[in-house]
Amino acid sequence: MKIALIGYGEVGRILAEDLKGHELVAFDLKLGDERGNALREHAAGIGVRLGTSHVDAVRGAELVVSAVTASQAVAVAEACAAGLAPAAFFLDFNSASPGAKTRAAQTVNAAGGRYVEGAVMTSVPPYRIKVPLLLGGPQAAALEPVLAGLGFAPKVASETLGVASATKMCRSVMIKGLEAMVIESFTAARHYGVEDAVIASLKETFPGIDWEKQAAYFFQRVIEHGRRRSEEVREVAETVREAGLEPWSAAGTAERQAWVADLADAGLFGAKGTRDFARSPDWRTEADRILTHLKKAD
Repeated sequence: MKIALIGYGEVGRILAEDLKGHELVAFDLKLGDERGNALREHAAGIGVRLGTSHVDAVRGAELVVSAVTASQAVAVAEACAAGLAPAAFFLDFNSASPGAKTRAAQTVNAAGGRYVEGAVMTSVPPYRIKVPLLLGGPQAAALEPVLAGLGFAPKVASETLGVASATKMCRSVMIKGLEAMVIESFTAARHYGVEDAVIASLKETFPGIDWEKQAAYFFQRVIEHGRRRSEEVREVAETVREAGLEPWSAAGTAERQAWVADLADAGLFGAKGTRDFARSPDWRTEADRILTHLKKAD
């Protein structure tokens, strides 16, 4: 099967590895600058052809998987439309609002493709291609067996476009919000020297959660992927706004995620991808780095 992967970041590379044996073509805007060196090396190592453009990558593909940053979901659909083969499936893996998914679908369907929204319901790396995936839209039922045959774990949420993404985005109000709250709460607690008391209290209230391990994981994920997560939560905020609510919580979460991403880009936490929180939880070190930075800023 010829499959085009639009977006060759963490998710795109995982999918490429798990789809080896198929004819794979990928495109990523980062290929145009120095960041593309690692992508080119990875693609060469597993036999993925790199396209020269969105249109080049999707031309002749039976399945297109769009896995880019949330803010680019509609733009990517527009950029790919001219190259789509008749009746090609376009799986939108992106964390975008129901409104954005609807706009992307209109573009793809008008070009003769078959748009299906995909809502990834948890972090991809632990599950890889088997990550729980909700499908939505009129073509979802037709794509489900195709994806299952490729090794995905799809489930049709609704033939109505927007239901799958709304499920994902409303969940993210909680999940991404909890990440931001833990970073804010635990860093402040570290400043006051009360982190052990705070964690003990949380364990008493939520005994099923290992707060030390969870905090380490949250710090790690936001430090490594805060930029992408902040863009996703801005789409979450738009989802809430589309429902008629003012997204106070989601908007604050997006700001906190972006703030940590700015610090990570400035090198505050060291080189990305070098910390192994699963083996050695160390959220305190990262909190101390933040507090030291804040003191210097004063």
